[in-house]
Amino acid sequence: MKQDQITIAQATELPVAHPDAGHPKTFHNAKDAVLELKRLYALSTNYLAERFAAALGGEAVTHRHRAFYPEIRLTSLVHSRVDSRLAYGYVGGPGEYQTTVTHPQLFADYLETQIELLMKSHNVPVTIGLSNTPIPLHFALPADLTVGGNVEQTLKRSIRDVFDVPDLASTDDKIVNGNIHNGEDARPLAPFTAQRIDYSLHRLAHYTATAADHFQNFVLFTNYQFYMDEFVAYAQKAIADPNSGYTALVEPGNCISWANGECEGKHPDRMPQMPAYHLVREDRRGITMINIGVGPSNAKTMTDHVAVLRPHTWMMLGHCAGLRNSQRLGDYVLAHAYVREDHVLDDDLPVWIPVPALAEVQVAIEDSVEEITGYEDYELKRIMRTGTVATIDNRNWELRDQRGPVQRLSQSRAIALDMESATIAANGFRFRVPYGTLLCVSDKPLHGELKLPGMATGFYEAQVRRHLEIGIRAMEKLREMPPERLHSRKLRSFSETAFQ
Repeated sequence: MKQDQITIAQATELPVAHPDAGHPKTFHNAKDAVLELKRLYALSTNYLAERFAAALGGEAVTHRHRAFYPEIRLTSLVHSRVDSRLAYGYVGGPGEYQTTVTHPQLFADYLETQIELLMKSHNVPVTIGLSNTPIPLHFALPADLTVGGNVEQTLKRSIRDVFDVPDLASTDDKIVNGNIHNGEDARPLAPFTAQRIDYSLHRLAHYTATAADHFQNFVLFTNYQFYMDEFVAYAQKAIADPNSGYTALVEPGNCISWANGECEGKHPDRMPQMPAYHLVREDRRGITMINIGVGPSNAKTMTDHVAVLRPHTWMMLGHCAGLRNSQRLGDYVLAHAYVREDHVLDDDLPVWIPVPALAEVQVAIEDSVEEITGYEDYELKRIMRTGTVATIDNRNWELRDQRGPVQRLSQSRAIALDMESATIAANGFRFRVPYGTLLCVSDKPLHGELKLPGMATGFYEAQVRRHLEIGIRAMEKLREMPPERLHSRKLRSFSETAFQ
C-alpha cells in the first residue's frame, strides 16, 4: 500500500471491540478478590495478544481492539478507628477509593496483604471489575515476544488506530509526589497506577537483563562490579547450603542456578547497563543486588523503577571519599543524614525536605558491622563513623575552587562524599521504601590520600568481601522483622494511599 493510501486508511475510524468481562463483583475475602483480578487481567491481555497475532497473520482489520486494566474499588462511609501503630492498610476517611492493577500474578502476595488489611481496618468489602483505563498493547504482549517486519504495513494502518499504545501523558508520579486526588472520581488506593508499573517493569528488564519476577524484597545497590563478583560467589555458596533458605541465583539473561546444581538460561552477549543478580527465596524475601554504576542519574533511574515492586528495604553499599583526617582507608560510614547536591530529584523532592534516618535500618546495619568485624561498643568507633554523607553530581569536584565546596561540607558536618547515596535515600523517602547507607572510605582527597597504582587492588580484595557480608547480614536481620514494623510511619504523610 502506498503512503497516501495508508493516510486515508488511518482517517477511517474503526468500531471498537473488547472482551466481555461481565459485571463487577464484590468480595469479602482477599484471596478471592485477587483470583478475580488474575482472571480479568488474563482475559484482557490474552484478548489483545490474540487479536495482534491474528492481525499480523493477515486477518483483515475491521475493529479497533481495546481491553482494560482490572481495578480495585472500596467505599468507606465512616471515619474508622484504626490501629495507630500501622503506617498503611487504611484509608483516610469516608469516600470512594480505586486503583488499577497489572500483573496480579506477580503482585499476588502484595495485593492480598493490602486488601486484607483494608477489610480488617474498615470492615467493608472490595469491588473487583474492569477499569476505564485501556491496557497498551506493548504491555499486554509476552516479554519474550519478538516482532519482526513493518507492523503498520501488515496492518495497513497506524498501530495506534487498531490498539492502544503507552500514554506517557498519564504515566507519572503524581500520587507519590503528593497529588493524591489526581482529579479522578475516586481517590487512589495505591502509590502507582497500573500503567506506571508496567512502564517500570519494562525498564527494569531493559536495564538489568532480568525479569521482574526474579526481584526480591530486599535490594542492595552498589557502584562497583567488584561487589557483584563477590555477591555471586557468596550466592553460590548460599544456595549450596540446604539450611540457608536460598533456593536459586538468577543472573543477567535470566540465567538460573538452582540449589540442586542444575542451571538454565543463557547469559546475554552483552552485559546490560545496570546488571542485577538475585539470591532467591521462595517467599521472595531474598536479596537482589544491582550495580547502578556511577552518578545520581543512574541512582534515580534504577530506584524509580525498583520502587514499583514495593521492596521492604533498599540499601547503598559503595565507596566514598572520607572527609575527616582521622578516617582511614577501609573505614565504614553509616549515614544518619544527607547533603543533597545531586540535583536529580529537585523537582520531585525539594532539597528543603529532610530525609530522616530510619531507626530499624540503622540498628540492623550497626549490629551487622559489630557482628562481622568483631568490634563492639566504643571500640566500633575505630572503624566506623556515623554522620552526614554529601552526594554531588560532579565527579571531579576537587578541581573546582576549593573554598566553596569545602566550606559547605564543613558547615554540614559531612564525614563522607559520594555520588549516589543521598539520591537513593531521597527516592526511598519519596516512594515510601525503607532505606539505608553503609559506605567504605576508598580515598581522602582533602588530605592528599589518593589511591596509588596497585593500592586499589589490595584495598578491594581486603574490604569488599567484608563490606558485602555486612550488607547481606543487615538485610537478613531486617527480613526477620514483620513488614508492618519495618515500613516506618516516618515515610507516610498525613494524606496517604492505603496501600504500602
